Parts: sequence; C-alpha cells; structure tokens
Amino acid sequence: MTIVVLDGQGGGIGRALVSAILPQLPGDAQLLCVGTNAMATAAMLKAGAQRGATGENSVRWAAEHADVLVCPIAFVLRDSMMGEVTGSMAAAVGASRAVRILVPTERCGTHVAGVQGMSMQALVADAARQAVQAAGSACGD
Repeated sequence: MTIVVLDGQGGGIGRALVSAILPQLPGDAQLLCVGTNAMATAAMLKAGAQRGATGENSVRWAAEHADVLVCPIAFVLRDSMMGEVTGSMAAAVGASRAVRILVPTERCGTHVAGVQGMSMQALVADAARQAVQAAGSACGD
C-alpha cells in the first residue's frame, strides 16, 4: 500500500499532511512524497516521509503508482500554485486510479462549497484520517 503526498511552493501543507498521516500509518503501508520543487520535497521528507522525489515527471509517476494520493486541490488545476502545477501534472492527478484526497484551499482562486470557516488544521486532520482509512480499506482491513 502506497500513500503519496504531493505539494509545491514551500511544502507547508504537505509537511502537515505527512506529520498527520505518519502516526496513523498502517504497518504495511509506505508514505512517499513528491514536491513540485526541492523545497517542498525537503519539507515533507523532514516531516517523516520515507522517500521523496521532485518535479513534473515524479508527480506523473506518483499519480500512476500510488494507491492513495493526498494533495492540495491545486494539483488538479492547471497553472495553479503560481504556475508550478503544469497541465501534465493536473491531468495525471485527475486521471489517477488512486484514491484522491484533495485538501481545499482558496489560494488557487477556486472555492469549494461547504468548507468555509474550516481551519487548515481541521482540513489536514480530515485528509489524514481519510488517507489512512483508504489505505486500510485497500489492504483488506
């Protein structure tokens, strides 16, 4: 079972996701990270991801090989994160067969109904819970 956390820019959301998922990680699961840039990848590795990679091709690879993808909603929006998310990345994440858990943020100019007033901490905690639940379900637990 492979959970992959994706992030860009400074990696703050990804770092928080890795930190929240790690203590709940099923024993047979691995937690990987992929950043759009080296700073994002480093932040997630520092938080405890087991392995990491950086760049467009790594995002596409992760989307193809992950069982669970956890990332900001920006990863399905071309040119989001100030252009860090390419059309190829967004298409790969959108077409992935993985369970996709998207953390809504309003920084990318996209508003998701029903999440107003939720703190980033609450969104990250919920995303971590869903990722671990999805990983456990896929493992037959």
